[in-house]
Amino acid sequence: MAQTIAPPSAVLADPLGVVVGLVTELEPALDHAAIRDALGSVAGGRAKRRRLAQALSDQPKLLVEGRSPAPRVVGDLLIALRNAGAVRISPPVCAECGKQLRTLQRRGQDWYCGVCGPRREPCTACGQTRVVSVRDRDGRPRCGQCPPEDGRDPVDVIVDVVARVDPTLPTQVVIAAVNASVSQAGQRRRLAWALAGRPDLLTGAGAQASVPSVLRLIDKLCDVGAAAVVRPPCPHCGRVIALVKPRGGVRLCRNCVAKSRAQPCSRCGTVREAAGRDEHGRVLCPYCLITDPANQETCVDCGRRRPVSVRTPDGPQCPSCRPPTVATCDICGNQTPCVISKATGKPWCRVCTRRWGRCAGCGELRPVRGGTIDHPLCATCTHPDPAFWRNCPGCGQSGRIHAGACARCTVEQRLRVLLGDETGEIRPQLHALYRALATADRPNTVAAWLDKSAAPAILRSLDGQPLTHQVLDELPAGKPVEHLRSMLVATATLPLRDEHMARLERWLTRTINGRADPDQQQLLHRYAVWHLLRRLRHRCGDDVTTHNQAVALQQRVKAAVVDRHAQ
Repeated sequence: MAQTIAPPSAVLADPLGVVVGLVTELEPALDHAAIRDALGSVAGGRAKRRRLAQALSDQPKLLVEGRSPAPRVVGDLLIALRNAGAVRISPPVCAECGKQLRTLQRRGQDWYCGVCGPRREPCTACGQTRVVSVRDRDGRPRCGQCPPEDGRDPVDVIVDVVARVDPTLPTQVVIAAVNASVSQAGQRRRLAWALAGRPDLLTGAGAQASVPSVLRLIDKLCDVGAAAVVRPPCPHCGRVIALVKPRGGVRLCRNCVAKSRAQPCSRCGTVREAAGRDEHGRVLCPYCLITDPANQETCVDCGRRRPVSVRTPDGPQCPSCRPPTVATCDICGNQTPCVISKATGKPWCRVCTRRWGRCAGCGELRPVRGGTIDHPLCATCTHPDPAFWRNCPGCGQSGRIHAGACARCTVEQRLRVLLGDETGEIRPQLHALYRALATADRPNTVAAWLDKSAAPAILRSLDGQPLTHQVLDELPAGKPVEHLRSMLVATATLPLRDEHMARLERWLTRTINGRADPDQQQLLHRYAVWHLLRRLRHRCGDDVTTHNQAVALQQRVKAAVVDRHAQ
């Protein structure tokens, strides 16, 4: 759920300072560091800190009396401060019996003890008004003395359903997968009800599951080798990827959920999933959320009001002032800023995260994820356990941490959009270019070219036109055009030609046509074309023109123009 940004008042601009000030007035002996530690343990997010500061500013007596109604975070803070040594600050008090609490249960804005907190309703089976222990499949309450109507252990129900789908799985393996998927009895019961009503959830219809534990169980069963259990694809995009949120009765992947929630930002107009709302309830995109003055604090190092990157005992630090973690890279051995590798659990530097090499274990040219510079290892050779890695749903490539398509499948999809026609088929004249880019050893380099180069935009602008040297010559001259031309020549899409000679001819044409006097044009044409250019062609013969030869001819033509102008 997107958080709400309150107006940038004194309370909400520095909520931690407001809370520390109120607590210090009551407990002057309590150390500020202890107060901030207690705040960090109960209110780590911006929205919680603001709710806490607003509630204590509106009702300062909460710190002394400890009586609800109040937000849950206030009760958690009171308990944390008492544990830190506060004496004058009251612990939370039960709203019904007045008992001081060390833990609390909440109904709405009220706090209760363990005796007063649980709801009491008439049991569906015996009719006695007692504490609700469980609810049946229809949501009706049952007390602790009346078991569910079927009377069976939910784990046994799940084992029976899985056995009908895949009889080859051992019972103990299924029980272990169930225990790893759901930890509470109520969750196991809801999982059993879902599978008993729809066993097809295990064979591809998992996106229609009413409880997320079904998807977790499918993952666990597939990890242990279940052949008949199928991971469900996303109903919108068709990718076999983690499904997170229900939309329209089915569960979608994170990307499709974001697209379904997309709406225009009230400030910049970007159509994206809302990351927050301003004080008037208007939608904010992620960029406008972090740049909102109400969400920024003063950095203790540079003094600028910027987004908080890390909080230190001295105060918040912005991303520019945050000190990097310097360590010895496990791959290259350099002492440099590092992050911890998920594959090895050891530090590696930014350079090594982009390093490629031929694996010393399998001999494949792949990204380096372990080993050393002299003995590099790919992902699967670094961590041989196949259960640790994820596979690409498109090509099946292993050795990946994140879900979703691999870099090569992503590049192939983008190339089909760029080089394909209306039906999605690659245009005949671009087949060679597509094969060269799609089979490149380093697909990340091709992805960077698609992101940053102007060549893809040039190809899109030429859609429907024949791809020839003459068509490229009509485009504005520059490195993107020449690089694209060299790629098309290298893939035999365009024939090889003398590029220096072709550019020299175009330059001579512009230079001659740039003279206003027709007599000068004719004279310069005879000198440049019939004398200099003809002699250069004769000298080169079957060889291509060099850069120095082209520059020397241009210098002679420029000198002739200057001399003629001086006369």
